[in-house]
Amino acid sequence: MDALKALFAANPALEIAFWATIKAGIILNGVLGAVSYMILAERKIAGRMQGRYGPNRVGPFGLLQPIADVIKLFLKEEFTPATANRWVFAIAPMLAVIPAIVVFAVIPIGPNFVGADVNVGLLVFLAMSSLGVYAVTLGGWASNNKYALLGGLRSSAQMISYELAMGLSTVGVLLLAGSLSMVDIVRAQHQYWFVLSQPVAFGIFMITAFAETNRAPFDLPEAEAELVAGFHTEYSSMKFGLFFLGEFTNVIAICGIAVTLFLGGWNGPWLPDSLKFLWFFAKLAVLVFLFIWVRWTFPRLRYDQLMDFGWKLLLPLSLANVLITAFMIYRGMPH
Repeated sequence: MDALKALFAANPALEIAFWATIKAGIILNGVLGAVSYMILAERKIAGRMQGRYGPNRVGPFGLLQPIADVIKLFLKEEFTPATANRWVFAIAPMLAVIPAIVVFAVIPIGPNFVGADVNVGLLVFLAMSSLGVYAVTLGGWASNNKYALLGGLRSSAQMISYELAMGLSTVGVLLLAGSLSMVDIVRAQHQYWFVLSQPVAFGIFMITAFAETNRAPFDLPEAEAELVAGFHTEYSSMKFGLFFLGEFTNVIAICGIAVTLFLGGWNGPWLPDSLKFLWFFAKLAVLVFLFIWVRWTFPRLRYDQLMDFGWKLLLPLSLANVLITAFMIYRGMPH
């Protein structure tokens, strides 16, 4: 330990890299574990909503079901269509996972734990969420399958449409916090959560979050009744698994961003600073449950309804919210 301290004293950059690696390892393993058991939770909750048990055979209360699922995916045959673009076909599932994991680097979990407190943290999230569309679009195109291509095209149009409203819904928060840093945004909510002053923005953000993650009722890129399985029709084994790992990782990431922007992040009563991360995880669990609940409650929209809802309702509402917030802040400023 003394030798390590001496090495760090002589090389400060090495110390920074060491602790960054430790944080990255914690975040990566934590995310993968959380995704595994979110899938189990979704299957359990869906079972209860439909009057059945859900997974309950593998391990006590079915707790080992995620491990069985991963083993099954690894043992499935790896198949690549003969007419597919092999390189793009293989890269697309990776693009679904990597940007989703990167988002966790800027989410402050507690007062003393954030992967990277950069002063443009929110822009990092918006940039990474934009990259997710490439995975779906490229996967659909590279498969050389008409159903997969239609799913990819649907996804690109859907994400571009709803990203505008999502980005604008965060502007009110930025005006109130005066910073793009996720840590500063959480600290600005010490007195009250921004959901109280930005309820419309919070509603728009959550609705667009469903569309950005391709979750029902906005799961048009998959639409099993119309497109077989949509953009991942030709995928199997762990390539198929990576798409779903990316989807569920995105759900947890976007819920973490919603907690940070609107629900006060780690802020909460009673607990000392060393335990305030529990407030973050409690709020995160509520939003993840909301995602699962909505999926198994609402029917899928028609595609024209999806486009009309995004362009004719959410976009004007988000613009109006920005203007009203800016006006209220201007009126409240001392002359």
